Amino acid sequence: MIEPTSIPINTDDSPSVVLDLIYQLKVKDVMTTAVITARKTDTLLHIQALMRENYITGVPITEGSELLGLISIEDIITALNNNCINALAEEKMTRELIVLEEEMPLSFAISFFNKYRFSRYPVINQKKELVGILTSNDVISTLLVEMNREVLRLEKSHQKNSTRVGYSEMEFATTKLDFEKAGRASTEIKKALKSLNIDTQIIRRVAVASYELEINQVVHSHGGTISCSIQPDKVIIVAADTGPGIENLTLALQEGYSTASEMVRSFGFGAGMGLANTKRVSDEFTINSKLGEGTTVRSVIFINSPKQESGISPL
Repeated sequence: MIEPTSIPINTDDSPSVVLDLIYQLKVKDVMTTAVITARKTDTLLHIQALMRENYITGVPITEGSELLGLISIEDIITALNNNCINALAEEKMTRELIVLEEEMPLSFAISFFNKYRFSRYPVINQKKELVGILTSNDVISTLLVEMNREVLRLEKSHQKNSTRVGYSEMEFATTKLDFEKAGRASTEIKKALKSLNIDTQIIRRVAVASYELEINQVVHSHGGTISCSIQPDKVIIVAADTGPGIENLTLALQEGYSTASEMVRSFGFGAGMGLANTKRVSDEFTINSKLGEGTTVRSVIFINSPKQESGISPL
């Protein structure tokens, strides 16, 4: 079976239940943990047999739990064409690998599939040990199962909550470069809005604003808070951090402008769309920043607002 190298999910026209899931699930929830591996001293002929027997298109090369490299089906084809199928794995393996971490959000992994177009990615833990493999088929099959469960849950929730009631106040802390918890605030805010039967398009706009502001704090700030006030007529999101502040607000609001480090960019974040996306989905948007002291962003979305979103890309 040939695995697709991209996943047909985007944030413009995918159903909200799909978007919810890709923000809630982590790589470890989806990956295959029974990994077929080979040693650096194994021949490509041996690895070709492993691929054929297990219906896979790539084999990680390991030493204990350490990931050394990977042999792909393309490497096998090249070896056959060059009459060197008996070469050792360490001679032909790809050493510079793009890997995923098990605690990363699934949304992050999907951006890898669509950006790099590889069909599988090794997954490592915090100790840099190989703990799994993630394929596009893993993602799609898991989403199908989870979608069925989520639809059933939403149907039950809708039956129990036929009217909107009261106010809700929430606050979440963020930590610099803590991608493991990134997305928690937006997930909890969406759950609260769903329980009040808010229109799905409004929920989506709030989700975009809260997610983008949360990721911005994780990537750019020293840490801060995301607070959300759900009121009968509007949702107010306030993101306040402790620094370092924004030097040029005009540039920061331009699409594609980013001060993210190369390390953060290699993770798939820091595309320069966070503030622009937040402003686009907001009915009211204000930002105040002072160098060395921090930044506060306030996004207001009216619950009955007819505003239409376009070109949003929070992944």
